[in-house]
Amino acid sequence: MSAPAKREFLYELWDRNWDDGALGDYVVLQHPVTPITARRIYFTYSNGRRGFVDRQKIEAEGEVYHGYTRRRLHLTEPELPSRPQPVSLPELKRQMADAHPDRGGTDEAFIAARARYTRALAK
Repeated sequence: MSAPAKREFLYELWDRNWDDGALGDYVVLQHPVTPITARRIYFTYSNGRRGFVDRQKIEAEGEVYHGYTRRRLHLTEPELPSRPQPVSLPELKRQMADAHPDRGGTDEAFIAARARYTRALAK
């Protein structure tokens, strides 16, 4: 029995919380490469839909923006970005104090800072 053929992929950095805002919960999706021609690399999305990218461009740059689906595809597996650290309660309290109108801030800035502080406090 022969060894299975090595499978090639195009990779996509996907934020699982894309519809809830930029929370940075990234995963790497693998899209199997189907035929490779001299001009194009064909691949299949996880939903079964097929697409292609310009082979020369992706091999030269390492990644390409696939405009039809509005996704950035990579030739090699991209590194996961680090998650932003949540702001600490003392820092939020300081920001709220700095935004107070008595300290030169505006009403809107203070209300927004106080809302961030109370949300963090509730967690």
